[in-house]
Amino acid sequence: MNRSHCLAALAFAASTAAAATNGEAPTDTSTFTVIFENDLFAGTDGEYTNGVQIGWLSPDLKTYEDEARLPHWLLPLVHRLPFVNVPDAQHNVGFTIGQQIFTPEDTQARNVVENDRPYAGWLYGGLSFISKNEHVLDTVELQLGVVGPWALAEEGQKLVHDLRGFDSPRGWSHQLDNEPGMNLIYQNKRRLFRSTNATGLGYDVISHLGGSVGNVSTYLNAGSEVRFGWNLPGDYGTAIIRAGGDPNAPSSVNDPRLKRGREALGIYFFGGVSGRWVLHDIFLDGNSFAGGHSVDKENLVGDALVGAAITFGSFKLSYTQNLRSREFRGQNDPHNFGSMSLSYTF
Repeated sequence: MNRSHCLAALAFAASTAAAATNGEAPTDTSTFTVIFENDLFAGTDGEYTNGVQIGWLSPDLKTYEDEARLPHWLLPLVHRLPFVNVPDAQHNVGFTIGQQIFTPEDTQARNVVENDRPYAGWLYGGLSFISKNEHVLDTVELQLGVVGPWALAEEGQKLVHDLRGFDSPRGWSHQLDNEPGMNLIYQNKRRLFRSTNATGLGYDVISHLGGSVGNVSTYLNAGSEVRFGWNLPGDYGTAIIRAGGDPNAPSSVNDPRLKRGREALGIYFFGGVSGRWVLHDIFLDGNSFAGGHSVDKENLVGDALVGAAITFGSFKLSYTQNLRSREFRGQNDPHNFGSMSLSYTF
């Protein structure tokens, strides 16, 4: 399947979505989120070894013109975007910056580890546009960044290792070359089931479906998440670093972060699965135009996650343990990493 077929498949998937209607009053709040991921939570140091992302999501907007930070010349392009210009829905604009670091399992080898993934870093910024109601959320996101030494992954990993007294990795001279990166991402999230009570003990089931096209990542993905607990937040699930915007922001006036007193406190547990059909991954396939180290990727990659979250006042704190299947042929074991997320709604 080539990239044009991938886009066609995304369009077909999106066409099954019912049009969003505004069943909830808009929330006049912004959400700021910080996510930190590391495999040290699982006692390892390699593969996808570290990720940091900072994001901001606007208050609910009737139209994108209501977001004064958007330049006027961009608005005609935004109105041409598919999926996120649904009439009568609430809209949001999001900004993210982040960095991800990838290394082979053996970071003390000075030479290329032939049967393991290359050293690589990804430094990026993202601009996302969202159309949502209480039951459906659609996101189109554009990520722009750089892969290679300019991503500052070597400096970042060595600094952390020095601060914690770990051995410094020795193979960064073999990392991927500098290459500008771009991903165009679409994600659809649906609240498939939810208990009838808005507060107190409850549960919900949230699905996601979408994909990415770009020289960094090209894939289709689908999955779901189940949440159970007290005063569930009215958002769209767990925030780990993945394309498709920030699901942490409230999408309902019943969200505990918009309330006071006992109703502002909530706690829940969650579990989920996600699968990707990977057509291209620069962190495994290597640079697009330059020779260099690469490995034979697995086309089907799965994730299983469990975790817990708490909302208190305007804050939401969550921890996720993520188990990822082998991403390339020759990988010794599935990869395990932890993710901590803190969001503040104001």
